[in-house]
Amino acid sequence: MKKKWLLISSFLLMILSGCDNPLLIFDPKGPQAKTISDTILFSILMMAAILFVVYVLFAFMLVKYRASKLADDYEPPHEEGSKWLEITWITIPVIIVVILSVVTVRSTLEVESTPKAYANEEPLIIYASSSNWKWHFSYPEEGIETVNYVNFPEDRPIEFKLYSYGPISSFWIPQLAGQKYAMSDMVTTIHLAADTPGSYMGKNSNFSGKDFAHMEFEAQVLTAKQYDEWVQDVKDTAPKLTEEEFNQLLEPGVLGRKTYTSTHLEFSPAPEGENAGHHHGDDMDMTHETESDMHGEHQHN
Repeated sequence: MKKKWLLISSFLLMILSGCDNPLLIFDPKGPQAKTISDTILFSILMMAAILFVVYVLFAFMLVKYRASKLADDYEPPHEEGSKWLEITWITIPVIIVVILSVVTVRSTLEVESTPKAYANEEPLIIYASSSNWKWHFSYPEEGIETVNYVNFPEDRPIEFKLYSYGPISSFWIPQLAGQKYAMSDMVTTIHLAADTPGSYMGKNSNFSGKDFAHMEFEAQVLTAKQYDEWVQDVKDTAPKLTEEEFNQLLEPGVLGRKTYTSTHLEFSPAPEGENAGHHHGDDMDMTHETESDMHGEHQHN
């Protein structure tokens, strides 16, 4: 028994050691992260309550129906099944699944949209692209770009547009939002807002090669005044990002922070709209047009 618990403890320590701080999700600093944290806590409490009831009933059954010192030839009487017991142990799991499903769907819809408190405000759009093994943050509204760090103002909705110049990565700022994949042929979006200025850890939570553990970045939430001052300082002091230098940045390797007064979107646009890798609707239209052309040609012949 001691050996069994030792193995379990070692396994848990090994898992937790792979996380910088697994409890950051329970210290949310924005509405989207708060929704995720509340949903996780609700699920944990509900599962704990279920386990408590199961263990109490298990102990009760062991005590009440334990074996007695009866004769060797004792044969218990035949008992028919209970209709109400069967209804009960089918109905309770169904209710549990329905409750968890409703909570999950509602919280998913909430975190996948602009935070309600900021629904009428114009979001700040930031393109976050990954490469081996770094993050590139482009600000089309400001005309600037950063590498391995991102700044944005508090109390304003933020839209991160995610994509990748390499393998699939997973963008995650635990205290501000959930995680979502960044892929090479399409753009995915994370909505968030920050209530409290401060520095928050962001990372790639999806294995993408030998140096993926170094794909961490700082997400710094500033006041509106501090953010405007930072943007102006970047425009006054940082160099312009050229296509040649951007191609060098895409080369595999670990890199520190970089700042530029232009974005790579000018010469290497994000895979969205006409530049997207997925053109399901367009492909369908082209198929119909081709079929129509072939049909017309056949009639003409």
